[in-house]
Amino acid sequence: MTTQSLQVRRTKIVATLGPATDAPGMLEKIIAEGVNVARLNLSHGTPDDHRARAEAVRAAAAKVGVEVGILADLQGPKIRVEKFADGPVQLEVGDAFTLDCRDDAPDGDATRVGVSYLGLPKDVSRGDILLFDDGLVAMRVESIDGTEIHCTVTVGGKLSNRKGLNRQGGGLTVDALSDKDRNDIKLAAELGADFLAVSFVRSAEDMHTARRLMREAGGHAVMVAKIERADAIPVLGEIIDATDVVMVARGDLGVEIGDAELPGLQKKIIRETVQRNRAVITATQMLQSMVRSPIPTRAEVLDVANAVIDGTDAVMLSEESAAGAHPDKAVAAMVRICLGAERQFEPKDERMLDAALQLDRADQAIALAAMVLAGHLGVRAIVALTESGATAQWLSRYRSAVPIYGMSPFGEARRRMQVLRDVHPVEFSHGEQQSMAASTRAAVRMLFEQGKLAEGDRVVITYGDRVGQAGGTNTLKLLSVGADGIVDSLREL
Repeated sequence: MTTQSLQVRRTKIVATLGPATDAPGMLEKIIAEGVNVARLNLSHGTPDDHRARAEAVRAAAAKVGVEVGILADLQGPKIRVEKFADGPVQLEVGDAFTLDCRDDAPDGDATRVGVSYLGLPKDVSRGDILLFDDGLVAMRVESIDGTEIHCTVTVGGKLSNRKGLNRQGGGLTVDALSDKDRNDIKLAAELGADFLAVSFVRSAEDMHTARRLMREAGGHAVMVAKIERADAIPVLGEIIDATDVVMVARGDLGVEIGDAELPGLQKKIIRETVQRNRAVITATQMLQSMVRSPIPTRAEVLDVANAVIDGTDAVMLSEESAAGAHPDKAVAAMVRICLGAERQFEPKDERMLDAALQLDRADQAIALAAMVLAGHLGVRAIVALTESGATAQWLSRYRSAVPIYGMSPFGEARRRMQVLRDVHPVEFSHGEQQSMAASTRAAVRMLFEQGKLAEGDRVVITYGDRVGQAGGTNTLKLLSVGADGIVDSLREL
């Protein structure tokens, strides 16, 4: 079998954990199927639940023999209606309904209900449209009287306890980090989470604050900005620059901006995130029918495939894996769709031309040079000997068709690389007394023995000449693999 007999999946998969993945053996199944990052949804469950799941992920990953990152996802200040006294209410078009914005609001009925955000009367005006339960129920604001918002139902339906509330077009001023989120950041640090997702981000400052709180708690998680507010779009570039990873969280975002605007905006977010050298995850209802069905719909297949073709680094399963009837089949379907879509992906040379005008670091320049070589010299693989994974990230931004092997001695760095498209983390340690020339040969031989390289393959390898210095990549070499994985030609460029 040659190194090209099997297609290597380039797009990463994030799967949310929940009751369905708690079933005996299920975590091992979904990890074996191809999960790269496990998501802990801190909106649900207790701290002990999350501790148990984080421990289970690490045990299952060790059993399967792969690296799996852990993403802790903050609940954020999602605005919700409070409870109804007698269960769900059925609202009809034209009904009058009042939102009671008081601490001591009584349980709701068919005419009124309390809300979790007491500042809502200051954020809405007559004529505004309020959307409930992802837009399944809608109301027009008629008047504001102190703590009461009087509305008329414009889209009828069932409304039940704790359903979400959005203002069409955005504009709600609630802070991005609630008191619960601040406590959950400490929990994420305690769990050793590799990624921290911040919900309902509105500004770069939200990300700076979350990063500071994570560091103060002793954690080193990579920051993930969830774009799910219309307010975030005008300052999207600033938010991307302030974070490490962007998540296109399509649920609340679609409610605020409208479904018709969502596809184009998703493409814009993916494009701008990659251009700004950050990773991007596309999320929410990607295979929603698989919560119950063992196979996805054609529309869902196209949705996932389009995100892959647009260049997303990762795609995410939410309820499909957390509470669905077939978590392992959902992951397997995602793998199949990604592989099929990747066969249609065409790298764009203009991306590299644009990047050449924005170089300000040595490791960026090395990464760009490696990709140019890979595209013109028939290179089979790019090997990055990296301390932190930063060089692998720069390499992955250029979206070539060549696999990138991020070889690092540090588990933390390898797990962070699990969200990067095209990057395949490999555990590799430099010998303390070993020269870099010997280390590069040892790295190539390891990949040869693992079946990732074959005799005659050309390989580009990048490294820093100071072992142990993060961000110090400054050297690029072109190697040719000889018999038994021995490098039989070595040219420094």
